Amino acid sequence: MNEAPIAWDEAVVAVHAAGRAAAAPAQALPLAECDGLTLAEPLVSLTDLPAFATSSVDGYALRGPGPWRLAGRILAGQTAPPISDGVAFEIATGAMVPAGTGHVLRVEESTLDGEVVSGTPRPLPEWREPGDEAHKGDELLPAGTPVTPAVIGMAAACGYDTVSVRRAPRTALLVFGDELRTAGLPGDGQVRDALGPQLPGWLRRLGADPLPGLSPRGPIEDTLEAHVSALKDALEQADLVCTTGGTMHGPVDHLHPALAALGARYVVNTVAVRPGFPMLVAELPGGKFVAGLPGNPQSAIVALMSLVEPLIAGLTGRAVPRRDTVTLGAPVPGRGGYTHLALVRIEDDGLAYPLAHSASAMLRGLARSDGFAVIVPGAQGDAGAVVPLVPLPIFFGARP
Repeated sequence: MNEAPIAWDEAVVAVHAAGRAAAAPAQALPLAECDGLTLAEPLVSLTDLPAFATSSVDGYALRGPGPWRLAGRILAGQTAPPISDGVAFEIATGAMVPAGTGHVLRVEESTLDGEVVSGTPRPLPEWREPGDEAHKGDELLPAGTPVTPAVIGMAAACGYDTVSVRRAPRTALLVFGDELRTAGLPGDGQVRDALGPQLPGWLRRLGADPLPGLSPRGPIEDTLEAHVSALKDALEQADLVCTTGGTMHGPVDHLHPALAALGARYVVNTVAVRPGFPMLVAELPGGKFVAGLPGNPQSAIVALMSLVEPLIAGLTGRAVPRRDTVTLGAPVPGRGGYTHLALVRIEDDGLAYPLAHSASAMLRGLARSDGFAVIVPGAQGDAGAVVPLVPLPIFFGARP
């Protein structure tokens, strides 16, 4: 390689900043269309929550000393009438509490004799005051928050019909390599493409929108003309094009010349990380990006989590991905002056253990992994050490 690799942590920051500068403009969308997108503005409460005093129990709203004369019923959704001394209103959970109510008597702790209610109310209020959860104008969630069903529910509860969001970046995947087969068994010098089938799923989990028909496309013929043509076609529709293979400078590695032909500038070109250091992110005129992932499967996923995850975060206005920490249950070697992203699995004792079958070209270890333990340059990962973890967003329910 002709260029010195950039430090791994610096590369993460650089691609996030580039993505943030090219983030899509905000747009207001109906709540039902926002799941999986990102808040472009803080979510601010439009009202007190609750907006009015609401009963926490089924029972009777009372005023003054008892016994009390039953004067009617208040159900959820109704406006509460005035209440006066010696009066009781039957009240349902969630119903509006009349102004001036002194107590709410639980139905299970009351006695109703004809039109007369008696019992001993509990000393603490049995209702939610306006603003118990939030006051009008409170910031509930900051800009950059991923929109989940819970966020949608919160927005609806405080009065939103639409929210300002940034859409997921549209992604395409180009698979390079004449040596790849897309079906059947490997053999006769050819191997199965193991990245084309899996990368769209990873991209969805990272907050991108893989475009049908473009994720994946390939294998692309190993010529410069084919590479340039495929990239041009993909960039017409996608905000981010991920490629696999061709990130070095071998006789059939055409990615760098193709990027030069398209007028790209490198945000990151090679990263001091093992495995997977010949990775890159380039920005095209107009604010679109190409992420070059190595052809070896595990190296490609290292590049995905190192560069594509923070790039997508920047493009959607999210923060730099947060790194958890884990305690190592066994030693993990360092890689000299390179950051080592080592596959680990968190076992029942809560410790993270390195996995076998974790060479660059292997997927067996990756399929059982919880993520990559980060061993910084010049260090070793001793058993008992607490180290950062780049988590893999792959488990839904029980682990395999």
